[in-house]
Amino acid sequence: MARDPATQRFAAQNRKARHDYLIQDTIEAGMMLTGSEVKSLRLGRVSIAEAFAAEKDGEFFLFNSYFPEYEAAKHFSHQPRRARKLLLKKREINKLIGATQRTGITLVPLSIYFNPRGIAKVQLGLAKGKRKVDKREAEKERDWKREQARLLSHRGRDE
Repeated sequence: MARDPATQRFAAQNRKARHDYLIQDTIEAGMMLTGSEVKSLRLGRVSIAEAFAAEKDGEFFLFNSYFPEYEAAKHFSHQPRRARKLLLKKREINKLIGATQRTGITLVPLSIYFNPRGIAKVQLGLAKGKRKVDKREAEKERDWKREQARLLSHRGRDE
């Protein structure tokens, strides 16, 4: 589903995920959050760099994400590293269970954002780990494309 970047506000991004993993498919999921977690998310302090999603008792949870405590919520605060339940449809859950049972496939959060209605969503990627060779190849390709763009822009000036 294509989204207009102007209507989407990222609260957290996992930029390293696309470097470390080959993303095969993406899926959007809601999250069950407490009030103080949403406040912390709106401040943009959340970290999902080491986070992953996994199935537990037929439901998916986001593990190892860091939502720092919201200072103003003193008595009603939350645990920063608790597992957060992901809200998915049954068909999506079955599809993800089948995909993650294959060897080498994992669910990695790519970003957390607020949709146009102000609801927090997480974009998950079905990912397969890249080897060192794959990373080098991707870096060479990126450098070559950058060089091509630079050469083409210089050529346009010379004419």
